[in-house]
Order: sequence, then structure tokens, then C-alpha cells
Amino acid sequence: MSDLTNEIVLRPRFRVSLRANLEQLESIFDDASGSPFLIKRMDEHIFVKFKKAETTFWTPQLHMELSSYEEGISNIRGVFGPNPTLWTFFMFLHFGVGTIFIIMGIFAYSNYSLGKDITLWLVGMFFLVVIWFSLYAFGRLGRAKGKPQMDQLKQFVRDTIAPFERINDEP
Repeated sequence: MSDLTNEIVLRPRFRVSLRANLEQLESIFDDASGSPFLIKRMDEHIFVKFKKAETTFWTPQLHMELSSYEEGISNIRGVFGPNPTLWTFFMFLHFGVGTIFIIMGIFAYSNYSLGKDITLWLVGMFFLVVIWFSLYAFGRLGRAKGKPQMDQLKQFVRDTIAPFERINDEP
């Protein structure tokens, strides 16, 4: 699993291929116990998150999907992200700001076509762009604050899959 070098992504992803059967991987994660972690497995999906005592607003979670397309070779695809409820709310805010921006643009164009003043609409659109950038900065701040815990999750996965031979890694 390579280090996460892409600085633009808010939800970093990784993929690791191992010489192991799917059942071996499932059992090793079933038996894994990390003191600050709660591990839940549903079929080929593994969710690793911090226990309540370790959780803050910015605490990341790790969702991994195990798959196998060849006998003896398994893949782990993982994505780091915030609490799913927080992520849904965050995306809802982005969608809302984008929708209001488009609506204001339609009103501005309509008023411009009718020869009316559009200053208010353009100022509103400018403030929505500022809000958009603020939401992006807020997301980056959250990722930066959650990075130490993301590194803990990454190290937990590395330690758990250490007994297996890696075939290839990609970010």
C-alpha cells in the first residue's frame, strides 16, 4: 500500500493485490483486533473505524472491499473517508450551493434579457462561489486534522496483511 501522495483527493483510495485466498483474508480480518478500532465485516466488505472514546468530528473511517478474480490472488480496495452521515451532509451542501448558483444565474440572465438591473444576482452568485471555496477548504481542513488517525488505520492494515506476499500496489 503506497503512501497517499495525491493532494487534491478528499477521500483517498488504495488497492493492494496479495497472494492469498479470499477466505484467508476474511479470516485474518475477522481475527484482527486493534485496540482503538472497531472492525465489522459484511461478506467482502470490511469497515474499520475508531472506538467511541477515540472519535472526534474529523475522525476518518476505512472501508475495504475484498475481491478475488484468480485462484490464490486477492485484491483489497480501500477508501478513507469521514463518517458517512457527515459525508452525505457535506455533499448535500455542495449540491445545494450548486443548485442555488444555477437558479441565480437563470434569474440574472432573465433580468438581463429584460433590461433590468442584475447587480444583486451577480453579487449573490459571487458569494455562492465564496461559499463553495469555503466548503472545499473546510473539507481539506478536516482531512488534515484526520490525517494522524488515517495513518493509524493505514498502519493497522499494513500490519494485518503483513503475512501475505504483495503482488502490486497502487495509490
